[in-house]
Amino acid sequence: MRRLFVLLLAFSVASCGSYRKGSKMKPRDGVVYYAKGYLGAPYTLGGNTKSGIDCSGLIYNAYRQQGIKIPRTVDALRKKGNRISVDRAKKGDLIFFRTSRKRRLTHAGIVVSTKRGVPQFIHASSSQGVIISTLDNTYWKKAYAQTRRLLKK
Repeated sequence: MRRLFVLLLAFSVASCGSYRKGSKMKPRDGVVYYAKGYLGAPYTLGGNTKSGIDCSGLIYNAYRQQGIKIPRTVDALRKKGNRISVDRAKKGDLIFFRTSRKRRLTHAGIVVSTKRGVPQFIHASSSQGVIISTLDNTYWKKAYAQTRRLLKK
């Protein structure tokens, strides 16, 4: 019995070591999983690492980790995929905002879940770094512009 336990323990440790983050997940789950690895990272305009990242860098890295090539800027991302209504948002979809008085889109995040039909999204906030926010928040509700789907499944 003890030998069986040791064998099972050795197998589970070996299999955990060979598991690469996000590799066995569906693309939607993998994108969100990888993006969450940046939680708490500080905001840096043009940043692309855990020591400093911006909103489009977070999206770019999360999708790239799943083998999906996408543009690096919010302006270019807004032209990709299919525009969908916010009430159809799913994990992995992109959500865009206008955070300045200009008409162009200036900020984006990745939908991580929905609670009672309201998207929760991960993004790189210029004041708080990488955080998860909700579209229920007055600021984000007012700044909301569009939702896009890049992943089919």
